[in-house]
Amino acid sequence: MMMKRRKSDTFGPYGFDRREFLIGGGSFLLWLAAGQCSGSAMATGTPKFSIDPFSLGIASGDPTADGVVLWTRLAPDPLNGGGMPPAGVPVEWQVASDDQMQHVMKSGTSAALPDLAHSVHVEVRGLQPARPYWYQFRTGAYFSPIGRTRTAPAPGSHVDKLTFAFASCQNYEDGYYTAHRHMASEELDLVVFLGDYIYEGKARPGRTREHKGAEIMTLNDYRNRYALYKSDPDLQQAHAAFPWVVATDDHEVDNNYAGAVDQDGSPPKDFLRRRAAAYHAYYEHMPLRLSSLPKGAHMRLYRRLDYGSLAEFSVLDTRQYRTDQPCGDGHKERCAEAFAARSGLLGPAQERWLLSGLNQSRARWNVLAQQVMMSQTIEVAGTAKKYGMDNWNGYVAARARLLNFIQQRRPSNPVVLTGDIHSSWVCDVKADFDAAKSPTIATEFVGTSISSGGDGGINPQAEADRRLAANSHLKFFNAQRGYVRCALSPTQWQSDYRVVDAVSRRDAAMTTLASFVVENGRAGAQRK
Repeated sequence: MMMKRRKSDTFGPYGFDRREFLIGGGSFLLWLAAGQCSGSAMATGTPKFSIDPFSLGIASGDPTADGVVLWTRLAPDPLNGGGMPPAGVPVEWQVASDDQMQHVMKSGTSAALPDLAHSVHVEVRGLQPARPYWYQFRTGAYFSPIGRTRTAPAPGSHVDKLTFAFASCQNYEDGYYTAHRHMASEELDLVVFLGDYIYEGKARPGRTREHKGAEIMTLNDYRNRYALYKSDPDLQQAHAAFPWVVATDDHEVDNNYAGAVDQDGSPPKDFLRRRAAAYHAYYEHMPLRLSSLPKGAHMRLYRRLDYGSLAEFSVLDTRQYRTDQPCGDGHKERCAEAFAARSGLLGPAQERWLLSGLNQSRARWNVLAQQVMMSQTIEVAGTAKKYGMDNWNGYVAARARLLNFIQQRRPSNPVVLTGDIHSSWVCDVKADFDAAKSPTIATEFVGTSISSGGDGGINPQAEADRRLAANSHLKFFNAQRGYVRCALSPTQWQSDYRVVDAVSRRDAAMTTLASFVVENGRAGAQRK
């Protein structure tokens, strides 16, 4: 199959359509305008590849009512820097209304630039709302796989149903991505990935699969680690099946980092140099818009996505702007600093943005897609209660500001989606977790990991019983691997906890372990 061209097209010196190059993808001129590429990055023609350059697959993301971001990266030698020449390469793209790519709706050419590891980010516009599309890339004689994506409904339009999955934490060494293979067979409008897309640690012998080399620190290290993860066929399949909305947590940079503070006590300027490399590589490998292009160690990832009148997603960043863990990391009693107003996970600007958005939202369901446990959770019960300090439990005043706002301003049906913790939870979010008769004001669904943590605990029922006994607002706990499938309508939200038997086997079966429902106008989840 060849990508179609009109007879009237005028081709530039490198074999691509000059007019579509200027107005189709548009990304090359945007990079030039932003000063993002050097003279050596100018597109100079398509190399003659002897190996498929689309080794890392394709993806789409951040859908709007009239468009979506399309992504790929040229990497014929993915685990060794990519194997590309130090020059820009033109990549053609097409969007069609059918899975055979016969009815092309949009097309163009974008430049895969060495400064961005020869990745391509095409922001397609002019599509119809709330419908599926298919897309494909080509460079030279090679075609990418065909991907499927979907646009969002028109702003404010009535929407009867939205079905999506959310997931997080896919440590390559801990197991296979069997959950992604099952996810790809679902009928979904969207996937929300809440962080820990890669893990930064060194290779650990004896694992199900192994990282390559030492802990990653440099831009090239991060690029190779992303290439290792994205070479997985099940992950590629899930990306090709649906548009994704992505967010980072800690392992995209360093375990439990907080702002400019890493786990090892490095000088902030050294860690920020590492964070800049990590953010740059993250952008290179995700279907993100130009608005998220990092500027040094800073990257704008918090953003808002609308699905007609049915749902509004506030995607949060709880790492980049947070203060250091007030009482230190780990599980411990809370110190006075945990209650200080200056301690927070979102930073002042993002917190104002979140509260303003919730206050103005007219959506039926207001979704906070974020990384770490928001509900109060006692890890060790007794006279001296202990809490996890790396999540909202270590930032009590910041959580209280958000919960007080929700209780007073009453945005419609707030639902919190959480990853990070490698286990599944369902929580009633209380206005005051320490008051016995405090009202439930929101619902939190915590999804388990795709693979992190391996096949699970030795005695999962005993662990579940302990958690439930220590936390009265907790409705459900499980430590198997998988994801959460959510189906929304104007009258109810249903979350299905989908789990696999094991991640040490590629052929593990998947089942729905439990389902919970939230009714419109009634905070809190009920088991179905």
